[in-house]
Amino acid sequence: MKRSTLVLTRKQILAVRRRVGALDERLPRGRTSLRRAAWAGLQDSMPRAALLSIHARVQGTKPTALQDPSLLQVWGPRFSVYVVAARDFAVFTLGRLPHESRRRAAAEDLAARLTAVLAGRRMRHEDAATALGVHDANALRYAAPTGTLALRWDGARQAVLWSVPRPRVEPEAARLELARRYLHVFGPATAAAFAQWAGFSSREGGPAFEALGDALVPVRTPIGDAWILADDEEAFRAQSGPTAAARLLPSGDAYFLLQGADRALLVPDANRRAALWTSRVWPGAVLVEGEVVGTWRRARETLTIEPWGRLSRAARNAVEAEAASLPLPIEEPIRVGWTA
Repeated sequence: MKRSTLVLTRKQILAVRRRVGALDERLPRGRTSLRRAAWAGLQDSMPRAALLSIHARVQGTKPTALQDPSLLQVWGPRFSVYVVAARDFAVFTLGRLPHESRRRAAAEDLAARLTAVLAGRRMRHEDAATALGVHDANALRYAAPTGTLALRWDGARQAVLWSVPRPRVEPEAARLELARRYLHVFGPATAAAFAQWAGFSSREGGPAFEALGDALVPVRTPIGDAWILADDEEAFRAQSGPTAAARLLPSGDAYFLLQGADRALLVPDANRRAALWTSRVWPGAVLVEGEVVGTWRRARETLTIEPWGRLSRAARNAVEAEAASLPLPIEEPIRVGWTA
């Protein structure tokens, strides 16, 4: 790595990540804002997680927001279900097509056979696997990086699959854009962290960063050397602005979709990290005035919040107001419970 000339503090890094993620001030309603909210994709492996991530970033989010035709679902990074802007479909599919020839050929072959089985129809996930003679239906997701497969999944039923025309974008160009998206939302970052987030082999992150060349700036952070986009350098040097009173981030939200030392940067206390990044399904994160201060879970209309310390009455009121505004398809109003 070149010698770092910019030294960044934890406060600077988290402030830029919140600002880029529209977590300090919500964006106005509209498709431009939906695309910005999904700039690095919105993980949707938990039902309605992407909807709640949009709500944390875009004003007036309705329960039907994911039905907007400007959004699509794909098997994205790490083959998890993601919501992405339809305009960015190629970035999150072809951008992850394997470099290694054998893996790429396997993905292309599976996609071709799946396209033939679907034959222009929409088909349930497991039905398509049966028609292909594939024992594990989850294996079908390995066709997604070819850019020829779309899906719809709401968590209550099987995913429905259908074939789409392959985007006219070169995979290498799509991968470079995927790296830019990652650096903009998650930066400062390393090539290894990018590969882990995207679900690449450890060898595939480095070439993308190398190809970006002068578009990257080396920086030094409290957890080591990393890279940011040159276009984002001014944002890192700028003064922090005001923070939002409270946000409720769902399981897998991009703000805490982190690994390794990046988790320690966001949540310095090891015991609190263990409460947020559990070995099973992650809870949501409670963000108050720019800091993660606890976790939350929901069971129908009951939302339970577990703070990590004493919160002021103003902070509790702000969290409860956020809970009341969640765009959930339930008839009863949200009831908030606080654990000791």
